Amino acid sequence: MSRLIVISNRVSRPGTSGSQGGLAVALSEALRESRGIWFGWSGETTDHFTGQIGFSEDQGVKTATIDLEEQDVDEYYNGYANKTLWPLFHFRIDLAEYARDFEGGYNRVNQRFADTVSPLVEPDDIVWVHDYHMIPLGQMLRQRGHGNRMGFFLHIPWPPTRLLVSLPHHTKLVQTLFAYDLVGFHTEEWLESFRHYVEREMGGKVAGDFVTLGDRTIQAIACPIGINAREFAAAADSAEAKAIYDQIRASLRQQAMIVGVDRLDYSKGLEERFNGYARFLKDHPEHHRKVVLTQIAPPSREDVGSYRQIRATLDSLAGRINGEYSDVDWTPIRYVNQGYPRDKLAGIYRAAPIGLVTPLRDGMNLVAKEYVAAQDPDDPGVLILSRFAGAAMQLRDALLINPYSPEEMSDAIQRALAMPLDERRRRWRAMMDSVESQDIGWWRADFTARLTALRDVEPDRVPG
Repeated sequence: MSRLIVISNRVSRPGTSGSQGGLAVALSEALRESRGIWFGWSGETTDHFTGQIGFSEDQGVKTATIDLEEQDVDEYYNGYANKTLWPLFHFRIDLAEYARDFEGGYNRVNQRFADTVSPLVEPDDIVWVHDYHMIPLGQMLRQRGHGNRMGFFLHIPWPPTRLLVSLPHHTKLVQTLFAYDLVGFHTEEWLESFRHYVEREMGGKVAGDFVTLGDRTIQAIACPIGINAREFAAAADSAEAKAIYDQIRASLRQQAMIVGVDRLDYSKGLEERFNGYARFLKDHPEHHRKVVLTQIAPPSREDVGSYRQIRATLDSLAGRINGEYSDVDWTPIRYVNQGYPRDKLAGIYRAAPIGLVTPLRDGMNLVAKEYVAAQDPDDPGVLILSRFAGAAMQLRDALLINPYSPEEMSDAIQRALAMPLDERRRRWRAMMDSVESQDIGWWRADFTARLTALRDVEPDRVPG
């Protein structure tokens, strides 16, 4: 069996499994099976980049990490990855910052990744690169003589052509994807956007799953990521989940809780969510003192100005809504800036009759699937889901809404609160079937099986 070499911006070690996500669990399992290596940035900085690799092994998973210089972090991570690509790929061209230093730092760090991981890659290894931080890495590995089977998976949306062309050197960046053998996206929409760009801007050709540019043909697929549904459902029955469930229910005193769980990010539609909930309070005074929105939003990327701005906006908005509608014994919004381990999250989800998942744009959004998996089958809650989340393509029995419309969100909350038990069960069962059948194991097995079936390539036949 070929080894699997996973390369990503950051590495998740099994020893941190208390808060480890489904992706890390699935990749760790694959790495154990193949005796593979997970390579990435340690999260630490150094005064001078040396290329020294820190090796570790925990629970059968071998990891290899490098430290980066402060300038690398500023230009590659905070800069090009999170000030340029992230907003652009989430359709926020107004927030995208284009700077030569950012692009230079991005390419420099990818070169450093290629230089340091290259000696670890053996001829029979399968290389799987993850996400927007590492788009050009495959081409750089080809330039170093590696003919291995290589796959790339994008965990965020692929933008429409009309937006992507605003990126300086956009064709050069997209061309690097043709160094891979298999490129994966979460949804058919993101895949179609990629195909459209290659055809219109690069003169490429599309035939089914295959995309050709010059003499190089790659396979491009939609392969929606999932969660470990059975494990998450079991977590909702754990002692930790039951304890926080009881704590929440006691504090609510018969009030219905609407829950949102999101990283603090402008793509998650939190400002629009608060405004939609405020519209519900305005439209339905009969529900005052009977409902509470609990929004869990751990801070992220606080070195990026737009993230500091969204936190300030939400602090102000939550204060204004609570000031307008609160009573001495009722606060309509509970706004929490901290994260919770997965077992406690499962209990929080189960305590909420409504899950409010309303990103403005999302590659997938696994919170939606976690909410479904955590529900009590006998008395499940209702998922209100943005139609602009990748998960909406699978969870069609959620109440799908336009998150930009406060009225639509208000109507959906009212409908969810009034939904009969038999309809809640029917909708939940259909969604749970999808979550269970296309889970994280299915996603990982499908992608790696396709990649394993491909032949090795000649590095000098890759464009660029």
